[in-house]
Amino acid sequence: MEIKYIENGSVTSAKGFTANGICAGVKASNTTKKDLALIYCDKVCNSAAIFTKNLVKSDTIYVTKKHLENGTAQAVVVNSGNANACNPDGYEKAEKMCSLAADALGVDENDVIVASTGVIGQPLPIEPIASGIEKLKGTLSKDGGISAAEAIMTTDTVKKQWAVETVLDGKKVTIGGIAKGSGMIHINMGTTLSFVTTDAAISSEMLKSALIEAADVSYNMVSVDGDTSTNDTLAIMASGYAGNKEITEKNDDYKIFTAVLTDAFKKVAKKLAKDGEGATKLLICKVDGAKDDKSAKIISKSIICSSLVKAAMFGADANCGRILCAIGYSGAETDVKKIDVSYKSAKGEILVCKDGNGLVFDEDKAKEILLEDEIEILVKLGDGNASAEAYGCDLTYDYVKINGDYRT
Repeated sequence: MEIKYIENGSVTSAKGFTANGICAGVKASNTTKKDLALIYCDKVCNSAAIFTKNLVKSDTIYVTKKHLENGTAQAVVVNSGNANACNPDGYEKAEKMCSLAADALGVDENDVIVASTGVIGQPLPIEPIASGIEKLKGTLSKDGGISAAEAIMTTDTVKKQWAVETVLDGKKVTIGGIAKGSGMIHINMGTTLSFVTTDAAISSEMLKSALIEAADVSYNMVSVDGDTSTNDTLAIMASGYAGNKEITEKNDDYKIFTAVLTDAFKKVAKKLAKDGEGATKLLICKVDGAKDDKSAKIISKSIICSSLVKAAMFGADANCGRILCAIGYSGAETDVKKIDVSYKSAKGEILVCKDGNGLVFDEDKAKEILLEDEIEILVKLGDGNASAEAYGCDLTYDYVKINGDYRT
């Protein structure tokens, strides 16, 4: 399987796609931050999406689900600064965003994917979106993926974009995407917003299946704060311009496509976790020796979600008791007398627990390891051969500050 990441690749790297993002004034009239993006393909694409499992959803999700019932789309319109969730006119405004984008691009409004992100429960101002879409009209380009990535950011400190090349049926295929996420991210399709494009020829059914498989071991393994967003949307459009034989079943080409998608999504998952609100450290919890995949996932998630573990990592405190505690209440069956725990970073690795019992270890060495900005929590069980990874971040003072005045 060939995987080549494209330097400065983005959602426009695949053949047929252009994009752009601007400051329309959705966030505030006195800001210059980009807050409106369009992504467009010059043909109707096979498309699919997966969404938050939160019962409280943005109306953008209901509109997008309706538009994707036939498995096709040609454009994405997305704003930041306002989630368009819990509003009496939310559905109407989500549909209006689609019709405005459709008119500007000359496409069918039923082929427009719509998404929003930002503050929940505040009316979405449609006027700046309408004028913004008019400004975006005619400005879409292959270089516009970067601006689109910036326009979907809320409390993100860095944009998340990527593109990768592989080979299917002897043809070069490109997959690219953008994502946003910093807070309100939790395991349950915890991706906030992510838009993916490809020039592979693949059916909408296989796109949906590949999304689910890839997200299950990447986006779904991320937690920043234990809150599942109302707006989580992961959407993909396939132009088919690569010229490979269309993937309509789970054959070898499907497996390659899904594996490449998974590799990219795992990289994005780490970026989302590392850019968690107020975070100073990326935490990667690796669980080995579980009795099955489900148990491995449950345990790794439980550890990465623990507020006590996250706080300990912020303070560089090698407290194995918090790891063991999180394993114990995870709900997974495991022999607690066979648990080993280590911490690892660029400064080395240290074993702090053996067979379920804490060890005497070099506290200074442990602190040195945990002061790094990327830490692996390594858990070895004695139950089987299954493994899993989960991605999170430390819990800092700044997280409280950011969310204490999020609306103001």
